[in-house]
Amino acid sequence: MIKYKLSVQDPHSHLFDVEITIDAEELTQLKLSLPAWIPGSYMIRDFARNILSVHSKDAEVEINNIDKQQWSISRKNQQALGEITLGYRVFAYDLSVRSAYITDQYAFCNGTSVFLCVEEFKDARHEVIVDKSQLPKAWQTITSMPVISASQDVDNIRDFACDNYLELIDHPILIGDVTRQSFNVDGVTFHMVFTGKQDYDLARICKDLTPICRHHMSLFNEMPVPEYWFITLICKNGFGGLEHSASTILQYARDGIPKIGEAGSIDDAYRDFLSLCSHELFHLWHVKRNKPEEFITPDLSQEVYTRQLWIYEGFTSFYDDVALARTKVISPQEYAKILGTNITRLLRNPGRQLQSVTESSFYAWTKFYKQDASSVNHIVSYYLKGGLIALALDIQIRQLSEGKSSLDNIMQHLWLDYGKQNIGTPDNIVHQLCEQYLGLNLDDFLSVAIDSTMDLPLLNLLESIGLKMQLRFRNGNEDKGGLSSELQYHHDFGALLADQAVGTKVTQVLAHRPANLAGLQLNDLIIAINHWETNSKHLLKEISRLEAGSDCRLQVLRDGRLIELSLPIQPAIPDTCFIEIADSNSFENWLYSKPQ
Repeated sequence: MIKYKLSVQDPHSHLFDVEITIDAEELTQLKLSLPAWIPGSYMIRDFARNILSVHSKDAEVEINNIDKQQWSISRKNQQALGEITLGYRVFAYDLSVRSAYITDQYAFCNGTSVFLCVEEFKDARHEVIVDKSQLPKAWQTITSMPVISASQDVDNIRDFACDNYLELIDHPILIGDVTRQSFNVDGVTFHMVFTGKQDYDLARICKDLTPICRHHMSLFNEMPVPEYWFITLICKNGFGGLEHSASTILQYARDGIPKIGEAGSIDDAYRDFLSLCSHELFHLWHVKRNKPEEFITPDLSQEVYTRQLWIYEGFTSFYDDVALARTKVISPQEYAKILGTNITRLLRNPGRQLQSVTESSFYAWTKFYKQDASSVNHIVSYYLKGGLIALALDIQIRQLSEGKSSLDNIMQHLWLDYGKQNIGTPDNIVHQLCEQYLGLNLDDFLSVAIDSTMDLPLLNLLESIGLKMQLRFRNGNEDKGGLSSELQYHHDFGALLADQAVGTKVTQVLAHRPANLAGLQLNDLIIAINHWETNSKHLLKEISRLEAGSDCRLQVLRDGRLIELSLPIQPAIPDTCFIEIADSNSFENWLYSKPQ
């Protein structure tokens, strides 16, 4: 058995103190390590860099570094180690859902950041004592980790236990001042937790989440855990989520969540929060239990590759929003707007013509998780395109089965045959399930959708469910699509801008578009067009007034040097999508009906 004691002596130092006690019996040597990445976030993060030192009070115990994330433990006299206790400190100042962070309001950590793995005992029982005796009395310990039955919150100490190391690191821990409320959905308890003392309308949030939770539970016809925790790290600006086996850690902007007394319709920011909760809860089945065969027992010391992330993050991205519409938390019109926005994002992604969604999945480690301002020109998002593939696949299945089946059936068989049985999925799992259970051969469609860079046939597919997909020109730098617009700029620019005190800064340049042809580069500061001071709105208006085939002069500061560039005036590309409901009966039948 491995025992840890986790404590914070001084929040202002941003340090976790950890003690680990190991009963090594007759072993003469141990190997300790810390993961290099956290499941669900496919990037090497080298969490061990935040460990300040590993030490022992026993002078006979030797601790030696093996590499950047491993240590060997032995006794100088080569005798059996017996029971030993090691101590170490972890610097925690990464405000994200992936690592560890300590502030004056709370201390948060994922196990991958703070709990060293003893390789020889990784399958043994692991116990954790959370000691908050040095912290404010109002601070609470929040975690989905199983509580030792006999333990009580006495003297600010809580005891928890897990069956093995992989389970241990799948229960993040929050210690702090929180705002919380619980709600029940068909016998399952859900906990909504926000860091800090917030005046959020918890009753409304829980009410809005109830049908979404019920939707997911009904889809899979099962809830893997009796309790589930939505734990949100509140910040000024931020967005993100990371799934765990009985909880999720979210990060969200404090002004995006409704406060008491703010009754009204669901605005975009609150809708996005509900969608984020929906997304991470869906992962409870689809990622935490349904998963690629490569992730059943992942090697957390190095990159682990799969071509299936489009199935896992992509399908979840489809269900997170459609669940809001199916449960009538948002209207059919609002869902059509979301579809238009998502299609717009894909159309404005030149990389979709260079990278397939299976390649995007495979290169997540080096390309998707390490993006720069030019990545849009070279890669495609397995979240975004994967979600639209799920939409297209659902429509295809319904058409070919004459309404008897849908993508829901694939998800259910995926759960019963793989996730529930802890069996990993092969790369062709979607092809296989469609043919095995639905009697449908969708190899041709899937080959184009996932292995090629061809665009999806969304125009015809959406028309078949009563939607009319239309394209228009942008109406400005902030135009995200999803809605019709009378204002449109009929000349193209091909770059994203951010206004400064003087001029407008280039934040992204799209390949083969006028800004790229003019030689504009990332971080260029456009200060004038034809020698007249400009900002983003003025610039686009001036370009729209000029004649196609001509050019204009841009005065640009590049790293403090004034240069002049010639921008060709070219017709705009209709890369902005909005969707109209042409046949409400057909659309609502698709949205609300459940195939047999």
